[in-house]
Amino acid sequence: MRSSVALPQWFEDQELGLFLDLSSLRIPVEWTGEERAAMVSALLSMQSLEAGAIANPDEGRAVGHYWLRAAEHAPDAATRAMIGDTVARVQAFANAVSSGAVKSPSGQPFQDLVCVGIGGSALGPQLVVDALARPGVALTAHFLDNTDPDGLDRLFQTLRGRLDRTLVLVTSKSGSTPEPRNMWLEVAHRFRSAGLKPGASAVAITGVDSQLDREAAHEDFLARFPMWDWVGGRTSVFSAVGLLPAALIGVDLTAFLAGAARMDAWTRTFAIENNPAAQLARAWFQLGRGRGDRHLVMLPYKDRLGLIARYLQQLVMESLGKSLDLGGRLVEQGLSVFGNKGSTDQHAFVQQLRDGRDDFFVGFVQVLREREEARFEVEAGVSSGDYLFGFLQGTRQALSEKGRRSFTLGLERVDALRLGALLALMERTVGLYAHLIGINAYHQPGVEAGKKAAARVLQQQRDVEACLQAARRAMACAEVVASVAGLDFLSAFSILRHLAANRRNLVAIPSNTPDGWTFEWR
Repeated sequence: MRSSVALPQWFEDQELGLFLDLSSLRIPVEWTGEERAAMVSALLSMQSLEAGAIANPDEGRAVGHYWLRAAEHAPDAATRAMIGDTVARVQAFANAVSSGAVKSPSGQPFQDLVCVGIGGSALGPQLVVDALARPGVALTAHFLDNTDPDGLDRLFQTLRGRLDRTLVLVTSKSGSTPEPRNMWLEVAHRFRSAGLKPGASAVAITGVDSQLDREAAHEDFLARFPMWDWVGGRTSVFSAVGLLPAALIGVDLTAFLAGAARMDAWTRTFAIENNPAAQLARAWFQLGRGRGDRHLVMLPYKDRLGLIARYLQQLVMESLGKSLDLGGRLVEQGLSVFGNKGSTDQHAFVQQLRDGRDDFFVGFVQVLREREEARFEVEAGVSSGDYLFGFLQGTRQALSEKGRRSFTLGLERVDALRLGALLALMERTVGLYAHLIGINAYHQPGVEAGKKAAARVLQQQRDVEACLQAARRAMACAEVVASVAGLDFLSAFSILRHLAANRRNLVAIPSNTPDGWTFEWR
């Protein structure tokens, strides 16, 4: 039974160990009739979503990430069975790795874990691992989340001498997304160069019969886990995408899922005065005048939650940053998120928050339990944690004195149960807020547009390279533009500089201005 504290703008589940304090936002406690009707409509929409309604008309699919932590809410027996089976398989595989039943190619236990993914396939797992990893327990996790050759080289320098004891998770729904594909090809190349078979150390998390799924079967990967069409990347942390890395570092999956399920149950209520997601969504709407006119600044006063702002940037901005509303009207909606961690923020940008532009509201994250080890006092009666608490409260008060708005999310401690609840609360808030502003939170046409633009640039690069190879003489940028269809001057110059920096056969002859540079393939 939930034990809750009933105070205006204060919402707490004492058994869960989580509270939400909205008192420093200075918004009315009482809801207007219009606000109440809008929120009831949003909750009904969420109810329909959980029942399996088509939520992404672009792709004609439902959005079922809420089913992942409470499979009984899934609309059919087959889906419920898939969810339960996947969680069981994830835990069984993690147990086998931990016990040594699944060994590395060297015959020794796996020591390191490399997670390959992009966007939600990286941000969620990174947050969970950073928040819940315990030194000396299970595997040491590393993340490849960018198609940056130097970043790849740095990781493999770190893993030098340990590659034969490194387990690799490759996460890509389609298996053809360029970033994870590139990173996996680089990883596989490193394994082969070391005389190792890549598949013997690899696990795929991907769509059924995707390009990666077929490769994993052909290359005898250790295991394959599903990604479903009805789970978007930014809400995939409770699927195998987040659960497998979490289990491999020793996270209690049962508690993680239970925390999210408990928050879902709390935030389904139509008693909106006691629904923290409804209250938070209403606050976002009021503070930004329904237009996202204020930025959300997340300030977690806990190192373990230092990645929460990065995680929320994707969850919030990819969900809410839409040009059209549900009626097809141009609205250009969004809510910008940035942040740091306390008390680093005090020495970084709190100066602007207090004395500069009043175009934001702050989300403090407070963790009550300061450490698990014995208390140490840095001065008589005062610990480092007391200072951290003082800085949080002091910053909150200093902002309030200048009329700046904030809310506080509190956790008893950072563990699997509370982290699961925190992430579920933010998912629910985003979903309800999206309904209030009349946009679809579950598609991302801008992301697809960026991918198509990148493909065009790569084709232009191939055309420029072919032009120079055919000419076999020094060419000015303007000549290349005249020879390659659809290419403008600045794009051509950028491509030429990139090629000259990375192709041994291409020589650049600099000049004082871009139009004076020449390039020659030798």
